[in-house]
Amino acid sequence: MSRFWVRCALLAAVLVAVPAAAWVASYPLDGYEATGIRRLRAYRMILDGQMPGNIVLPNGALLGRQDIRLRLKGVNDGLDVPAGMTVDPELQAGIERIVRRRHPSYRIAVLDVTDPARPRYATVHPDQGYIPGSVGKLLVMAGLFNELKKLYPNDIAARVRVLKETQVVADEFAMPNSHTVPVVAPDFSRVDHRAIRLGDTFSLWEWIDHAVSPSSNAAGAVVWKEALLLSEFGRAYPPTREQAAEFFRNTPKSELTARSARVLEEPLEAMGLDTELLRLRTYFTRGAGRVIPGGGSHATPRTLVRWLLKLEQGQVVDEWSSLEMKRLMYFTRRRYRYAASPALRDAAVYFKSGSLYRCAPEEGFQCGQYRGNVENLMHSVAIVESPAGAERQRVYLVSMMSNVLKLNSASEHLEIGTQIEQLIRTLHPEITDS
Repeated sequence: MSRFWVRCALLAAVLVAVPAAAWVASYPLDGYEATGIRRLRAYRMILDGQMPGNIVLPNGALLGRQDIRLRLKGVNDGLDVPAGMTVDPELQAGIERIVRRRHPSYRIAVLDVTDPARPRYATVHPDQGYIPGSVGKLLVMAGLFNELKKLYPNDIAARVRVLKETQVVADEFAMPNSHTVPVVAPDFSRVDHRAIRLGDTFSLWEWIDHAVSPSSNAAGAVVWKEALLLSEFGRAYPPTREQAAEFFRNTPKSELTARSARVLEEPLEAMGLDTELLRLRTYFTRGAGRVIPGGGSHATPRTLVRWLLKLEQGQVVDEWSSLEMKRLMYFTRRRYRYAASPALRDAAVYFKSGSLYRCAPEEGFQCGQYRGNVENLMHSVAIVESPAGAERQRVYLVSMMSNVLKLNSASEHLEIGTQIEQLIRTLHPEITDS
């Protein structure tokens, strides 16, 4: 382990935690030079005492960029999870025990690839799904990477240049929004955590980071818009602000809707995924929706686990894109929901969560965030490598969806994450955490 990461581990043990909303980050913290994501440099400076701020990272969040790899690329490239796939009796019995006394809305798919040649699979209602919510931002990320590949199929340096050097200004697509994102001062003197404002400027790589890490709806809408503009302008991307405005003004809304869907569906179809079972057809903000009307969105636990599996096989767009997307999913922040399980403290967790709630007037009930009485979706998808960085690890993919009305299910997801980790441990007693 490098001196920097040893220092991270020591600091993580003594620094005081900040509020849950403050530290929001993915991607390994040694990735600034490669990506230009300013937050990565700023957080390293905080850990080194060169910038004010406090941060606590669990041991599983201290991997370096080169430590992250695709676990199934060249190892089991043909593995898939078809409908009706045979379940592993032990894993299936354990998953059924975990959900037996819980709300009937839970849908789960678990694929244990600790031994890639002998995967274990278990499910509960794997093909019954819901609106994906913010989990759909994974599809947006893949859509943008796919457009880059189409433009520069054999030129990774050109793709990196577009991601790193393209500066995108927050416009109506980013409004309204409430999620906070890390905004680094130009002189790297501080980090402010606040909602994105009109006129804020970030690199394309930073916009993706904001969409996946703090799950900013503003960033999700902007990244989707930029993927569409990449499709339209090709190697003339990025367009001027006037050129982009003219494109949106002169293109029929029905065509914008259809083309937005195609940007996300092309990589899914290339992977062999059914876009009726996994689709995102509505932008994340009302501002974007006024320009590009949306449609119905849907996801199931099995298709989401298949997406994670394809990522590990290097088949989400291509190998380079899959690896970069996995790095963007690496959870280097204060963990929440499923990822907050204490049992996962020493695990590397590649994570995306999503929620969506709707309310209707009801006597004696007060609507609140994550407590809808009409719809109250909470979803988690994760790749878990436990313990992080060890020579021998438990590796498994999880997709979980729920719709428990009137109840914030975050603690339930955390508890289920703990129980699944404990279950996987019992199936692999030969792997120790020492």
